[in-house]
Amino acid sequence: MSDPEELQELIAYLVRTSRLSAPEAQRLVAEVVSFLHETPEAFVRRRHLVLQAEGLSNADIYLQLATELSRWRFRAPTYTARQIRRIIYG
Repeated sequence: MSDPEELQELIAYLVRTSRLSAPEAQRLVAEVVSFLHETPEAFVRRRHLVLQAEGLSNADIYLQLATELSRWRFRAPTYTARQIRRIIYG
C-alpha cells in the first residue's frame, strides 16, 4: 500500500476531519507510508548521521543504535557494533 491512490479512503477521511486539503492529505499519507517502509539498514544510516552531528562518538552511536533498533517499529535482528559499523561504512 505504498501508492497514495490505494489509500483514497484514508485521504478522504483526513480531508473531512481535519483542515488538510486533498493534496496536503495525499502528501501526508505518502510521507507516513514512506516512513513506515524504512528498512533497518536505512534507519541505521540515517540515525548515524543525526547522532554524529550531535557530537557523539562512534562507540556511543553504535550502542545507541542497537538500543533504538530493539525498540523500533520494524523487527530488526539484534545487531552487534561491528554489524552496525558495516551497515554504515560498507
